[in-house]
Amino acid sequence: MNKEFFEALNIIEKEKGIKKEVLIEKITKAMEVAVEKDLGLEGNVMVVIDAEKQKFGVSVVKTIVETVEDPDTEISLEDARKIRSRSKLGGEMALPLKTKDFGYIAIGAAKNVIKQGIKEAEKAQLFEDMQSKTQEIVTGVVLRQNAKSGALVLQVGNNEFILPKDEQIPGEEYEVGDHVKVYVVDVLSGERGPKIMLSRTHPGFVKRMFELEVPEIFDGTVEIKAISREAGARTKIAVWSKDDNVDAIGACIGAKRARIDNIIAGLGGEKIDIVKYSEDPAEFISAALSPSSVSSVEILSDSPKSCKVCVPDEQLSLAIGNKGQNARLAARLTGYNIDIHPQSGYFGE
Repeated sequence: MNKEFFEALNIIEKEKGIKKEVLIEKITKAMEVAVEKDLGLEGNVMVVIDAEKQKFGVSVVKTIVETVEDPDTEISLEDARKIRSRSKLGGEMALPLKTKDFGYIAIGAAKNVIKQGIKEAEKAQLFEDMQSKTQEIVTGVVLRQNAKSGALVLQVGNNEFILPKDEQIPGEEYEVGDHVKVYVVDVLSGERGPKIMLSRTHPGFVKRMFELEVPEIFDGTVEIKAISREAGARTKIAVWSKDDNVDAIGACIGAKRARIDNIIAGLGGEKIDIVKYSEDPAEFISAALSPSSVSSVEILSDSPKSCKVCVPDEQLSLAIGNKGQNARLAARLTGYNIDIHPQSGYFGE
């Protein structure tokens, strides 16, 4: 049995990409639980799987006592010393079990136990693999779309994941076989296996796309200071250069707009405003209201994180944006409440 068992582990490791150590750990735990249940013991069973020596064994751990009251969990000092002469009272001894001692576990249910162990190992491997991809972009292939919920089922590697409708960019349509880039927001552990949270609407998706497309961001020369986004419509991103010789905005746009156009295409045509970050709140707020020009910014001392902005009358609608979008995104980007006034009536007079 040992030889076939360890050969099967090697095959599973190669075919499923699950580390043998993970497989052994999960199978060991599953076997311990199953044998304990079969024998009516709790916490007294020890399963040892030694891949190097190709040995597989099941033992029951018993406490060494003077007088045995529970033969399932205790062994007398006299009997213990027949097995190991240096045995002492209060110590423990692992006694190997024979196949007949744990009945159907070794005969009928071993396969089910091992299958369960493999499933647990697959879950553990998936959790480990995807956790390393948290806040990264992965590419999935569309397998199908739920007609009722609109959720996409994506194949990423050998696994299937769900991209919920509310995490898809509004207006985008997908066909079976399409390659779709998604952002791994988080990986959570659950009873039924890892829960992989994917998104195309998360601001982190845009941030990561800039990091991948713009070398100056990737190497840290240009830093993304803030992002605000309404997926499918518009994103504002504030950038700052650590090197005075590097234009942060120009680096993001690229020669002949090559970099920014690639990012926009990856976002389904979403508009992107790249603005220069400043430690001066007034300057930052003014830049954040792009593409509108700004006449003046007054930081209000009597109201925390609030300001009044004056714009040319003809720029008012542009500053506010469609349904207030431009002003709303600028406020999120800067962290300020922005009260916009036309130049002709800045003080409301």
